[in-house]
Amino acid sequence: MRMICLAALAASLATPAFGQEVQLDTDQTAAGNVTVSGVTALVSSYRFRGIDLSDDKVAAQGWVNVTHKSGLYVGTWASRVDGFGELGGSNLELDLYAGYKTALADGVTLDGGLIYYAYPGSTGGNFEFFEPYAKLGLEAGPAALTLGVAYAPAQDAIGDNDNLYISADATLPIEGTPFALDAHVGRSEGKTTLTPGEGYTDWSLGASASGKALTARVAYVDTDISDFDAIAAGATTEIVDAAIVVSLTAAF
Repeated sequence: MRMICLAALAASLATPAFGQEVQLDTDQTAAGNVTVSGVTALVSSYRFRGIDLSDDKVAAQGWVNVTHKSGLYVGTWASRVDGFGELGGSNLELDLYAGYKTALADGVTLDGGLIYYAYPGSTGGNFEFFEPYAKLGLEAGPAALTLGVAYAPAQDAIGDNDNLYISADATLPIEGTPFALDAHVGRSEGKTTLTPGEGYTDWSLGASASGKALTARVAYVDTDISDFDAIAAGATTEIVDAAIVVSLTAAF
């Protein structure tokens, strides 16, 4: 799910910002002007903006994206949720998104769109919300940097206040090897159910190995959310503690 009601919360983005904010390069199959790509994954813990939404349990995830050669795209991303991330009995987060990506210059891209966070089967409250996003991609040789911003306007599901999330993601493939390094830092601000303590920072450092359609990744994930703010949000302190997250993804 991506952050959800923190009073009942839980929540990566792909480029829209899905659950764990994981960016994946996938093999793609093109038919005319349309390209379809996708990924299935198992993760040891589903972390959304640093917060554990799968109760420290393995989560199955999937992603399908359809892109037109014009730069327009639509897609969906899904993950099992549990514990603090389980909203009103729902054990599924389903993210629906649409956007447009274009090249501004050599090695510079702009990507913007709208994502809708849904929790099919949830009861006892309004947990679904939408969030526009924009990302600027910069490439320098093999290295890539993505600067992102996501803004959720005031909605019932997030406490009738707006929320802002800004982020920076960097990737560095190790030339001549199947390995790559990645880093992420993000800042969430807003008096909403998405942001314990009304503001916090999350970060991660990761390494991955890819072969054919498979990618294995291990990452250290942490936040600066205090135990007090976690408890005040109705959660246990474990969901914001530092963790090692392992994932295995398969592209199709």
